[in-house]
Amino acid sequence: MARLKIKYQAAHKGGRYGYILKYGMILSSIVLITLFLPKQPRFRYEFEKGKVWMHEDLISPYNFAVLKTQAELEKERENVLKSVYPIYDHNTQIAEQQIAQFEADLPEKWQAAGLDTLNIDVATYEQTGKKLLTDIYRRGVIALNNKFQGDRTHYNFTLLTDHVAKQMNTAAVFTTETAAEYVSKTINGRTAIKQKEWFIDVIGSYISVNYLFNESLTARLEEDALASISTTRGMVQRGELIVANGTTVNNEIYQKIESLRKAYEEEARIGGNRALVMLGQFFIVALVVSLLFVFIYLFRKDIYHNNRLIFLILIVITGMLLVLSWAIKIKLPSLYYIPYCIVPIIIRILFDTRLALNIHLLMVLLAAFFVPNSFEFVFLQFSAGMVAIYSIKTLVKREQFLISSAIILGTYLIAYIGMGLMRDGSLGNLYWSDIAPFVFSVLLTLLAYPLIYAFERLFGIISDVTLMELTNSNSKLLRELSYKAPGTFQHSMQVANLAEAAIYKIGGNTLLVRAGALYHDIGKMFNPQYFIENQTKGHNPHDGLSFEQSAQIIISHVAKGVELARKNQLPEVIIDFIRTHHGTTRVDYFYQSYIKSFPEKFVDEDIFHYPGPVPFSRETAVLMMADSVEAASRSLKEPSAQSLNDLVDKIIESKLNQKQLVNSNITLKDITMVSEIFKDMLKSIYHVRIDYDTSGKKSNTTTKVDMETPHTN
Repeated sequence: MARLKIKYQAAHKGGRYGYILKYGMILSSIVLITLFLPKQPRFRYEFEKGKVWMHEDLISPYNFAVLKTQAELEKERENVLKSVYPIYDHNTQIAEQQIAQFEADLPEKWQAAGLDTLNIDVATYEQTGKKLLTDIYRRGVIALNNKFQGDRTHYNFTLLTDHVAKQMNTAAVFTTETAAEYVSKTINGRTAIKQKEWFIDVIGSYISVNYLFNESLTARLEEDALASISTTRGMVQRGELIVANGTTVNNEIYQKIESLRKAYEEEARIGGNRALVMLGQFFIVALVVSLLFVFIYLFRKDIYHNNRLIFLILIVITGMLLVLSWAIKIKLPSLYYIPYCIVPIIIRILFDTRLALNIHLLMVLLAAFFVPNSFEFVFLQFSAGMVAIYSIKTLVKREQFLISSAIILGTYLIAYIGMGLMRDGSLGNLYWSDIAPFVFSVLLTLLAYPLIYAFERLFGIISDVTLMELTNSNSKLLRELSYKAPGTFQHSMQVANLAEAAIYKIGGNTLLVRAGALYHDIGKMFNPQYFIENQTKGHNPHDGLSFEQSAQIIISHVAKGVELARKNQLPEVIIDFIRTHHGTTRVDYFYQSYIKSFPEKFVDEDIFHYPGPVPFSRETAVLMMADSVEAASRSLKEPSAQSLNDLVDKIIESKLNQKQLVNSNITLKDITMVSEIFKDMLKSIYHVRIDYDTSGKKSNTTTKVDMETPHTN
C-alpha cells in the first residue's frame, strides 16, 4: 500500500512538472514572437483599388504629402536620365602621338612594302596622310555607348576640353568605322595616290578614339539628377475629405489613402509608445496561440499531453513567424519569397489535416497584422496552404511532394492573376517579374522533406513517408523474417491486409496499421519452430516441454519483438503494435491443457498471460482483432461461410469480454463494421462459395473450399 502511495505521488509530481514545462514553453514562445515582431502601430483601415470604401468618411487628421506612384517615379526617373548628357573627355595628346608616330613609321613601312624601288614620291603620301589624320582628330573620334544610344543612331553628349564644356551630338564626330570610311573615300579620290589599298590600311592603323567616356563623372551627374526628383505631388490639408463612405476607391483616392497610411505609420514609429505596441502584440499573439492549444486540448489530447510534440509545434510556428519578422525588418522586396506553405505541409505529414489547417489559418491571420496588403496576403497564403494540405491528404509516393509544389504554384498564379484583373481590369499591370517570388517560395517549400526527416529523428515521431519505407517488404527486417519464419511472414501479410481494409472503413491511419501488422510478430524469428505456422508436419518441439515452458516461449515473442525492434531503431509507434497485439490475454491452449492434466494443482495464471498493455488506439485494436481472427481461421478444417462468420463473432466477443478494447478509441459500431469486413475478406481468402443444386437454386447448407485446410497459429 505504501508503495502504491509513493508511486501515485511520483506520478502526480511528474504530471505537475509536465504542465509547468508545457505552459512555460507556450509562454516563452509567445514572448519570443512578440519581441521580434515589427513594432510600429498598424493603420486601422483595409482598402483596395477598385473596391467601395466601406468605412466611415475618412477625414485627414493632419497635413501630409501625396506620394507619387511607383509608375510615376519610374517614368520621371526615365525622363531625368534622358536629360543627363554623358560626359566625354577630349584627349588632345592622342592626336599628337598618332600623327607623330605616322610620320616616324612611314619610311620604314614604305621600304618594307618595296615602294622605294618605284618612281613614287613618298612626300606626297606623307603630306596626304598627315592632313587626313589631322582632320579626323580635329573633328574627333568617339566610341558610342549602348546605354545612351538605345534604339537611336546618335545622341547628345558633353565634351570637356581643358575643363571647358561643349554640347555636341555624335552625328558631328567620327567613330572608328566612319573615320575609316572617310579615309577610304578621300584616298580613292586622289589620283596622285597610286597605292591606294596599302595606304588606306596604313592610315587606318593610326586612328584611335580621342573622345573618351568619363563614366564616374557621368554617374555623379545622374545621381544628382535622380536625387532632385520629388517623391510627392501635392498636399492634403488637415480636415480635408479623402474618401466618403460608399465611394469607389479610384487611382487618385487610393494614392491619397496609401500616403496617409505611410505617414501614419512613420509618425507612430517615431512618436508612438513602444511598450503599449508590444503589449498589444502580446495580447494578439497570446490569443492566437491560446486558440490553437484549446483546439489541441479538445480534439488532439494525445498531442496536448505530449510535451515533445508541443515543443515541435511551437518550434515550427515560432520559426516561421521569426522568419516573417526578419523579412519585414530587412525590407525584403516581396514577402511572398517566404515559403509559408512549408508549415501546413510539415504539420500535415507529421500530424493530421485538421491540425495543419488550424495552425495555418491562425498563423496567416497573425501575419496579416504586420504585412502590407494584408487581405491579399491572407487570401493567397490561405488558398495555397489549403491546396498544400489537400494535395498530400494521402501520401503514398514521394513524387507527391513535387506534384503538390506544382499545384501550390498554380494556385498562387491563378489567385494573383485573378486579383490583378479584379483590381485594375487590365493585363497591363501584371508583370512576369512579380511571379518570381511565388516560384522561389514553392522551390523552398521542397525543404519540407528534409525538415520532416530531421523532426522525426529529433522528436521520435513517425510520418507517412517513414511508414511507406517501413511497409516495403524488401526492408532488412522483413526480409529476414521471410527467411527465418516464412509462415509468420505470410501470416503478417494477411493480417496487414485485413487490418488495413478495416481501418480504412472505420477511419484511421492505414499506413500505420499496415506497418504495425507487418512487424507485430518479428519476435518469432528467435524461435520460429515453436510457432505452428512455421512447423513441418510430424514434428512439434513443444512435445518435450512443460505447459508452463511452452506458454513462456510463446509469450516471450512479444518481449523479444520489442527488443529486436528497438535494436533496429523502429519507431515507438510501431513497437506499440508489438506490445499490444496480444494485450493481456491468456495463452489458452496451454492453460487449458495444464488444467486438464493437473486438476488438483494450483494454477498461477500470470504464467499464462501476456504482459500487455491492452491496445490504446483504433489502429492497435484493429490489429489485435485481425491477428486473432486470421490465426484462428487457419485452424478450421472445412472453412464455410457459417463457420467463418461464427469464428469472427466468437473472437471479437472474446476480446470484448476480456476488456481488451476498453482503452482504444473504438466504438461498438466500428467493431461491427470491422467484423463484417473480416468475414467478407476471409471468405474471399478461403474461396468459400455457394453450392448450386441441379435446379440452379442456391443451397444454404453446402459449402466448398478451394484450398488446403490451414494450420492454426
